[in-house]
Amino acid sequence: MRLAPRRAGAACALAIVLPGTAVAATDCADMAETAPAGVTITEATALPEGDDHSMVAQCLLRGTMAERIGADGKPYALRFELRLPAAWEGRFLHQFNGGNDGEVKPATGAGTGVGAPALERGFAVVSSDAGHDGKANPEAGLVGGNLFGLDFEARRDYGYGAVAKLHPVALALTEAHYGTAPAYVYGYGTSNGGRHAMVAAERMPEAFDGLLAGYPGFRLPRAAIQHAWDVQQLRSVAPTLAESFSPAELGLVAGKINAACDGLDGLEDGVVADTAGCQQAFNPADMVCQTGQNSACLSAEKVAALEAMHAGPTDGAGTALYSDWPWDPGIASGNWRFWKIESTVPPWGMQPIIAVMGAGSLAHVFSTPPTMVEGSPEALEAYLMGYDFDSEAAKVDAVTEAFPESPMQVMSPPGASNPTLEELEAAGGKLVVFHGTADPVFSFNDTAAWFEKLTANTPGASAFARFYAIPGMPHGRGGNAADSADLLGALIDWVEGDTPPQAVPTTFRAGNVEAGENAGGERMLCPWPQVLRFSEGVFACAE
Repeated sequence: MRLAPRRAGAACALAIVLPGTAVAATDCADMAETAPAGVTITEATALPEGDDHSMVAQCLLRGTMAERIGADGKPYALRFELRLPAAWEGRFLHQFNGGNDGEVKPATGAGTGVGAPALERGFAVVSSDAGHDGKANPEAGLVGGNLFGLDFEARRDYGYGAVAKLHPVALALTEAHYGTAPAYVYGYGTSNGGRHAMVAAERMPEAFDGLLAGYPGFRLPRAAIQHAWDVQQLRSVAPTLAESFSPAELGLVAGKINAACDGLDGLEDGVVADTAGCQQAFNPADMVCQTGQNSACLSAEKVAALEAMHAGPTDGAGTALYSDWPWDPGIASGNWRFWKIESTVPPWGMQPIIAVMGAGSLAHVFSTPPTMVEGSPEALEAYLMGYDFDSEAAKVDAVTEAFPESPMQVMSPPGASNPTLEELEAAGGKLVVFHGTADPVFSFNDTAAWFEKLTANTPGASAFARFYAIPGMPHGRGGNAADSADLLGALIDWVEGDTPPQAVPTTFRAGNVEAGENAGGERMLCPWPQVLRFSEGVFACAE
């Protein structure tokens, strides 16, 4: 349990509830009167059980803070919602959202890796738009949600500022409602939200008792460079992205990977649990059509494109600009295709996410100075096709007078290239990170390398940090993956019960068509670098 004075010191000014100094609880309808200076409560509604995104009775607060006019002349504010359950268990969760933020997602604490939503477990939960409105520029088309990147303060709020500003406010409101401060404070997010969690571990180490980071884009600007790299590789083999690789061709790739790697873990179930071993066992050249072969193979050009994508982007001198990627049969999942090859969204021109949201973010948010790109599918693809990996890629590390912190400085955890997390360790906090091995957006290898560097730098890291691979999982739930672990529950047991997580039970969702015969099956997630192996009818985590 984190002492209140330490948490308050980390999160700016908070009322401290000491033993014997009870604070009167405040009814939901009166919560607007308790708002700290500069915060406006726009809604305070008591919701009965079964209403509005939850099966529990709760007090729903919506509010606005940090209102200002940006350097681009446009209005900005930090909008949030805080859900306070009637059956409160003394816990608080800061929900970090994904994508470009810009929207206040329902503050339920739901998502991959959490089991039952945190709100239904008795957590108070806060969510925000990270300081900008993603719908503020409709005239800009598909880049409207990226134009906040023209304002440095909005960039910084998106990167780390909004969490630091909102956190003490949400804790103060929670304390005002219940009459006592939370006993335990957690943070959780996936994708960009996972990045937020890793940033908080470095920038706000005393503010959280436990942090859960799912498939984190902790080097998001560099991961965005991969989008341009991928598009150029895919377009080198076809006139459109959608035509680059058919579902059948990616299924063939998955089959070849399984043929080489599926049995490495002791069970042929279509899932490669031994990710590291697979990279040694699988030879991409085995996919190339031989003389006279015209089926069950790929052209040399297509294999070369996939090899380049998996090797990751480089500049003209061959210097890596991001990370390499593991070969995994999850490449055949619908999620992988939606991100990299084609979507089903007509306003996007059926383009994949990397060529729409990814392109707009790279141009306007992750480049200094920003690169102005028209918000049409055609213009965004043209931008990625023309991206120069020498001159353009350098913009992720650039600063100017108007943008005094680079995109990497704003978005990445300080010290991410050489992590120790010594301040989190000293504060007694715990961090659990998880990542799917078939993620098409943020490289699993990048996260694994970060964790391995952490454990090399900090021999006692296992006392406060864990990393779990989810074999076959793409960017979030999907694919032939056992993607239903309750890692939030494991984190709670660690923080509150001093029980370090080891193997964590998980299942293949019964309704997951991509899981095939595995649907409904049980597995375990193993703490990295252990692998789930099957021997003599028994699953066990082992090196």
